[in-house]
Amino acid sequence: MATIKRFPFVRHARAEPSRHLMLFKRGRKRRSGRGIAFWFTPLAASLVEVPCDDREVAFHVRARSEDYQDVHVQGAITFQVDQPELLASRVDFTISVSSGRYLERPLERLEELFTQLAQKVGSEYVGTRAVRAALAVGQREIRVLLEKALAGDPALAAMGLRPVAVHIASVTPSAELEKALQAPTREAIQQRSDEAVFQRRALAVEKERAIRENELQNEIELARREEDLIAQAGTNEQRKAREEAEAAGIAARARTERERLDAETAADVTRMRTAAEAEGIESVEAARVEAESRRMDIYRDLPAHVLVGMAAQEFAGKLQRIDRIQITPEGVGPFLQDLADLGTRLAARRVPAGSATVAEVE
Repeated sequence: MATIKRFPFVRHARAEPSRHLMLFKRGRKRRSGRGIAFWFTPLAASLVEVPCDDREVAFHVRARSEDYQDVHVQGAITFQVDQPELLASRVDFTISVSSGRYLERPLERLEELFTQLAQKVGSEYVGTRAVRAALAVGQREIRVLLEKALAGDPALAAMGLRPVAVHIASVTPSAELEKALQAPTREAIQQRSDEAVFQRRALAVEKERAIRENELQNEIELARREEDLIAQAGTNEQRKAREEAEAAGIAARARTERERLDAETAADVTRMRTAAEAEGIESVEAARVEAESRRMDIYRDLPAHVLVGMAAQEFAGKLQRIDRIQITPEGVGPFLQDLADLGTRLAARRVPAGSATVAEVE
């Protein structure tokens, strides 16, 4: 909006660089340009201001598809005033010489123009297609068609307008149709969700079954190992008992053999001792018999009185006490006779004094 400053009898107008300001006096254009400033008298002048910056027009198109379903198209068109003086000749952009405000609503007229073009293109596109096709690719195709329509519209060029860009925000059905269209997808998603839940549950059941089978296999394996341990323990006990029995048998046989050997050894020792004793006794007896035999041989040649004396001596050695002794003539007579004979023999054998020896006497 142009800035108007009031002074006595005159006014001063100044426009922004993005706005084209024109001064008319008496039906003729006196000043024209973007961002200009000038003095003017309000009673004999009129001002026109055309915006030259990019302007955006939002639109909403409600159309019916080929299958009689409501479709809503929302978007925006960006345009620019390419020839402001030409546009000012077609649309009233006159502003107040006091406040700088528009006396009419020129920008709304331009918005209505672009909105009508967008409605025309959108309705034609949606009306020739089914709702699903329009919803699927309508956003891109409507934008292309609208760009072509704006670029080829002679009315816009005649007014000095140039479209800059077209943006289609959305192509949507009605709320009821949207719910209906979403239902299969929602049901499919729900079905996939249910299937996923079912698969998770089935997987959980399968895992639980596998765990139970594993636990059962472990229990079976533990039971089998326990049975093997019990059997092994029984086998070990049997082997131990058998080994103990064999050891006891071996010990008994060894003890019996040792006792037999001890008995045989004792018997051999006894036999040897007996034999030695018998041999010793036999030797002693033989020696005694021989000694007795020799003594008897000696006694055989002795005279009777000698034998009697020896017998008496032997007898006296065995007596403890002699109470009395009785000598008879029959016992003394032969003794005396023998003694006399001995003396005679000794006298007959006597030799001269000093020459006899003990050996000779004997």
